[in-house]
Amino acid sequence: MSKTETKSGVREDLPEENVARALSGLVGDLKQFQAGIETKLKQTEERVNMLDRKTMIAGRPALSRSAEAEAPHQKAFEAYVRSGDDDALRGLQLEGKALSTAVAGDGGYLVDPVTSETVQSVLKSTASIRAVANVVNVEATSYDVLIDTTDIGAGWASETGSQTETGTPTIDRIVIPLHELSALPKASQRLLDDAAFDIEGWLAGRIADKFARAEASAFINGDGVDKPKGFLTHSIVDDAAWAWDTLGYVATGANGAFDGADALVDLVYALGAQYRANGSFVMNSKTAGVVRKLKDADGRFLWSDGLAAGEPARLLGYRVLIAEDMPDIASGAHAIAFGDFSAGYTIAERPDLRILRDPFSAKPHVLFYATKRVGGDVSDFAAIKLLKFSTS
Repeated sequence: MSKTETKSGVREDLPEENVARALSGLVGDLKQFQAGIETKLKQTEERVNMLDRKTMIAGRPALSRSAEAEAPHQKAFEAYVRSGDDDALRGLQLEGKALSTAVAGDGGYLVDPVTSETVQSVLKSTASIRAVANVVNVEATSYDVLIDTTDIGAGWASETGSQTETGTPTIDRIVIPLHELSALPKASQRLLDDAAFDIEGWLAGRIADKFARAEASAFINGDGVDKPKGFLTHSIVDDAAWAWDTLGYVATGANGAFDGADALVDLVYALGAQYRANGSFVMNSKTAGVVRKLKDADGRFLWSDGLAAGEPARLLGYRVLIAEDMPDIASGAHAIAFGDFSAGYTIAERPDLRILRDPFSAKPHVLFYATKRVGGDVSDFAAIKLLKFSTS
C-alpha cells in the first residue's frame, strides 16, 4: 500500500459505488447531528428566555436563603406594629435565644434585623464623636477597660554586678456602665392601617433621630448620671500640670478669642507622638467658621478642604469632626478638642433594640416605646487635649 493509500484510507481496488455510498452515509449522519444540535440550542434559548421573564416579575419570591429567613420575622414585626398582633412573634425562634425570653417577659420584642440596621447606619452618619471613638458591643451591664498607666521599669546591668528590683506597672480599671436610652414616638391608628405607609422606615427614622441627638450630647457633656459621661465633664487642668484622671488644656493667650494661629500648633504638639498619627479635631460649626479664617505667617489658610470626593476637611493636616454639642468660643471655654479618640474615648452598647407597642396611653394614637443600652467614658486621659480660650 502506498502513502497515498494510507492517508486516504481507501484501497485502489475499492469499487466507486461503495465509496459514493459511504460518503453519502457520512453526509447524512452529519446533517442529522447538526439538526440535533440546533434543536438543543433552541430548547436552551427558550428555557433562558422563560427564566428571564420570571425574574422580571415584580413580587417574585426572593431566592436567597437569608431573605427567606428574614421574611417571617419582618412580617411578624410589621403585624405587631400595625395591629398589636403578637401571635406571629411568639411563634418565631430568634437568633438570640437567651435574650428572647427576657424580652418577651417585658412585653417587648427584638426589632427585626432590617429596621435595626437602618437605625445603626443613621447613628454613624450623624455629627457625633461616635464616628472617631472606639465602639464596642457587649452583652453585659458594663464594660471594663484596663489601662497600664505606669512603666515597668528597666536598668543597665554589668556582667558581674547585682540586679536591683525595677518598678512594677500599675493597672487602672475604668468601668463604663451601660445606660438606657429611650424614645417614645407615636402615630395614629388610621395611619398605621394605611398599607401604603412605610411604618418601618418611619419608625427607624424617628428613633434614629432621637437617639443620635441624645447620644451626641451625652458623649461630650454627659454627667454620667443615668447617661454616658462626656469627656468635657472630667477635671481639666493646665497641660503643664497634667496627671492621670484629668484632661490637659492649652491656652490661646487671649480671653475668649484666638491670639494668632500658634495656639492650634501648640495644641497638636501637646499630644503625645503615639497619639498624633490618628489625631482628630472636634469643634462645632461656629468655631469652625472662625478657625477657617486663620492664616499662617505667609498668609496661607490653615484649613484645607479634601482634595478627593468624600475626603474630610483637614486642619494642619488632621481630620476635623464637626460636633454641634461642643461649646462656642467664649471666655474660658474649651471649644476645641484634639486627640486620638479611638484610644481616648470608648462607647459600649448592647446590639439589640427593643420596641414596645402601647395603644392605650394616648388614644387615638399608638405609642412606640423604643429602648437601647449604651454607655461611654474616657478610656485614656493622655489621648485627648483641649484648647481653652483664655490668657492662661
